[in-house]
Amino acid sequence: MTAAGVAPAPRRAGPTWREFLISQADAIIACDFLHIDLVDLRRVYALVFLEHGTRRLHIAGVTAHPTAQWTAQQCGCR
Repeated sequence: MTAAGVAPAPRRAGPTWREFLISQADAIIACDFLHIDLVDLRRVYALVFLEHGTRRLHIAGVTAHPTAQWTAQQCGCR
């Protein structure tokens, strides 16, 4: 954009990124798949949710073969 002669946008009034995240922490939920290697060398996958406000980890489910349908079922989606 600099080469095109477009200047950066001015800083808008409002909270900083940190202030925004702190104020919204109760509503932010992160989701991820984790793989777990078991003692018998099998690998399973866990779908987990993290509540940022309380820092609680919720394990939605564990499976050896995650599919789109399984993931949607664990999330409560249809």
